Amino acid sequence: MPELGAVSSHPHGTGGPPAPDRTPATAVPDAPHARIVLAVASLGFFLITLDISIVNVALSRIRAELGGGTTGQQWTIDGYTLLFAALLLFAGNLSDRMGAKRSLAVGILGFGLASTACAAAPTIGWLIAARCAQGAAAAVMLPASMALVREAFPDPRRRASALGVWAVGGAVAGLVGQPLGGLLTTLDWRWVFTINLPVCAGMIAFLAVVAGSPTRPSPFDWAGQFLAVVGLATLVYGLIEGGHRGFTHPAVVVALGTAVAALAAFVLVQARGRHPMMPLSLFHARGFRLALPVGFAFMVGNYGNVFVVSLFLQQHLGLSPLDAGLVFLPSAFFAIAGNLASGPVTNRFGARVPVVAGLLSMTAGLLALLLTAPLASPVITALSVVPIGAGGSLAMPSITGVVLEGVPAERAGTASAVFNTFRQVGGAVAIAVFGALIANPDSFLTGLRTSLAAAAVLLLLAAVNSTRIEPRD
Repeated sequence: MPELGAVSSHPHGTGGPPAPDRTPATAVPDAPHARIVLAVASLGFFLITLDISIVNVALSRIRAELGGGTTGQQWTIDGYTLLFAALLLFAGNLSDRMGAKRSLAVGILGFGLASTACAAAPTIGWLIAARCAQGAAAAVMLPASMALVREAFPDPRRRASALGVWAVGGAVAGLVGQPLGGLLTTLDWRWVFTINLPVCAGMIAFLAVVAGSPTRPSPFDWAGQFLAVVGLATLVYGLIEGGHRGFTHPAVVVALGTAVAALAAFVLVQARGRHPMMPLSLFHARGFRLALPVGFAFMVGNYGNVFVVSLFLQQHLGLSPLDAGLVFLPSAFFAIAGNLASGPVTNRFGARVPVVAGLLSMTAGLLALLLTAPLASPVITALSVVPIGAGGSLAMPSITGVVLEGVPAERAGTASAVFNTFRQVGGAVAIAVFGALIANPDSFLTGLRTSLAAAAVLLLLAAVNSTRIEPRD
């Protein structure tokens, strides 16, 4: 499984700029076309991250044209996130089996086809299905892109710099996602998906000149993968539908009961299987246990905030998609600043300081949104989301290092992939729960403030728990 611990799979997880190249003359040379590999991999990470954020400001227009109500809006986001989270570990295994280049090509082609289906969607059900396919393709692309970078840069120092550049793709997507989504939606929301097609075509063209990747036989936990998909899908379905139909509705009860049974069976399979996709021995590492709630809470605060605030700005304040996207622009700039500061702060004070400070900053921003929402001011909203972006970008690069504390080297890739899976599950659960809270237009503001309060409490608890991270000696 490719290493995912050096950087996070989210725009706020770049860990700062790449270190200057001090490679000695005797270093292992880069592979042929290494720069092309890096460009293709960075574009892949850009697309993966962009399609998480760019769709939020298009949701109101999608609802107006295709219908589906709040449930349709939730599934438009969660369809992507759910498949991305559920298949991430499978995708790492697939990259080993097929070779990184071939796996990345399959992911790019799948992403392009799914984007075409999204852009052509005649109904909300079609769009949700296409978004699920997009998420599956994104899961295939992510570990393959990182593995290809590792192959192209065999020297560890050069590889570290290359992975820093790779991660910038996510940071740029985080910066432009909301404003670009607003601009494209002003023309037609379908352009939000169509814009992916020339990027995918260019990636395939450049990838053609890259040498093939080695393949490695790798055993796979099919039972674990099946149970993970069933458990996560029924959990998200039950939470979304429970908010609209009521949690005593037979379909909701069956879905949540299935989720509990499937996830319990998943844990049992992981404990007894010969080749578990999520070895339970990982949880023996203290740093790993401390990092998981941070990743989960961060995504609840980040995904949940962007989802409900985007709808608040358009459906409650009447802003255009472009103006709603621009509200997030100051936060995106501060997020880049947080990424740049995270590395030096971590080097000086250890991981505990930036993680706790970042989570508290996110908490403060969410509380500011909660308190000022009745003022209905886009300017105040823009200022309130700044601490969320800055705090998250300060905390996440640091916590990725904590993930690997006490984890054996051969488990580093799996540990990082499990961490990223937990993060994506946090985002999916946030959309499901918060969407249910704001579903009733008459109580939208109350649901918005309840959502923000829940995210703030979760982040505060994660911050308190993170004080247990070992300080710098």
